[in-house]
Amino acid sequence: MYIGKYYHTVEEKGRVSLPKAFRSQSTDWVLTRGMDGGLFLFEKEKFAEELQKLEARSFTKKKHRDFIRLMTNEAIEVLPDKNGRVQLPEYLTSFAHIEKSVVIVGSYNYVEIWDRDTYHSYVESLEEKAETIAESIDE
Repeated sequence: MYIGKYYHTVEEKGRVSLPKAFRSQSTDWVLTRGMDGGLFLFEKEKFAEELQKLEARSFTKKKHRDFIRLMTNEAIEVLPDKNGRVQLPEYLTSFAHIEKSVVIVGSYNYVEIWDRDTYHSYVESLEEKAETIAESIDE
């Protein structure tokens, strides 16, 4: 389980250090474009499980094919180095508008990597409607 919020800086070579709390849980990761403005970082096995769920849906539906494309076409396997750093490819940092300061957050079964300003703007917009969101979730 991944929880918590950590602030890091992207190195000149495009690497970012994963929080120690996340490093011990996996060595093989898949990095892909996320939703809402950040990047998703999945344990390789969890990513495969999510794809299997999508695969179970009909490929004849365009929205299913499109979502699989969004999740896989720009996905890349990343392995942390001995210092726990992973390489962020330029095409993904460009997508997420990541330049230097990032927030790495645990989102239960995956990790998100965000540009710091983008993350805080997004969370502020959520906080304004937190009660409405909570009440709208089906039991």
